[in-house]
Amino acid sequence: MPLALVATSHSPLLAHADLDPEVSAELEATFEQARRFAADFDPDVVVSFGPDHYNGFFYNLMPAFCVGYGAESIGDYGSQAGRLDVPEDLAKGLAEAVIGDGVDLAVSLDMQVDHGAVQPMEILFGDIRAKPVVPVFVNSVAPPFTPLARVRRLGEAVGRYLAGQDRKVLLIASGGLSHDPPVPRLDTATAQQRTMLLGQGGPITPEARQARQQRVIDTAKEFAAGTATIQDLAPEWDRELMAILASGDLSPLDAWTPEEMTRIAGNSSHEVRTWIAAYAALAAAGPYEVRHSYYRPIRELIAGFGLTTVESRAHH
Repeated sequence: MPLALVATSHSPLLAHADLDPEVSAELEATFEQARRFAADFDPDVVVSFGPDHYNGFFYNLMPAFCVGYGAESIGDYGSQAGRLDVPEDLAKGLAEAVIGDGVDLAVSLDMQVDHGAVQPMEILFGDIRAKPVVPVFVNSVAPPFTPLARVRRLGEAVGRYLAGQDRKVLLIASGGLSHDPPVPRLDTATAQQRTMLLGQGGPITPEARQARQQRVIDTAKEFAAGTATIQDLAPEWDRELMAILASGDLSPLDAWTPEEMTRIAGNSSHEVRTWIAAYAALAAAGPYEVRHSYYRPIRELIAGFGLTTVESRAHH
């Protein structure tokens, strides 16, 4: 069955940033392009590659990859909360096929996901339960990171399995591109932050969550004003990545090291792993073509913000 892909940056600041009206209009126009693309494709099911920001996965046990047999959105930054409609048969078959293909991953019968996983579903369909969805977690914020060649092999294994299914699948990649938001790092964490990164101390309180979110919102305002100390965006790196992905030959990315990615594009640039996995999945089903491509570095969102819609040539 045919596959299609929407790869997009997400940002918890979309509902909190004071954007220039021209940029807001531009973003809404590209989101509308993506909505029409998804509606025209009319998938039976979505397979969504997404990161997590220490809301569902912690350093007490951090997998490189995890497939959700069941999942719940926690509803941070105003994103929709609640259970996702996960088709367990497809999730189980996918996980078993990927492991059988030589790529180890974890599974979860109760995956907790945040805005990074559900925001594209809300933008495309208006509801996180509008379509059955299999969430695939790709570790993108917690070093050490698995090599990109292995991320590519994960995607290829997913694509080979999905291409043999009797269902029309929309792939979603959610994350990136260059950005360096104020997320605590293990090697510089305070004792309190270390407890949080380990997932200890019980569920985060509403007050603590609000303080955490406000810190990101405040940093975004400082970044837009040029007074923040976080790492700058890297538009050239973003555009090079998008060009490689559009080319259909993802192998040059195998040489990109985690250390270089962090140095050039920031600690959270690793969210592009979701794009690489999803593009690799699409490539496994045959040649593809990018139908719509958008990019703009947006400091108010602390993001090199990109969106592409991609379709198999055979389907078109």
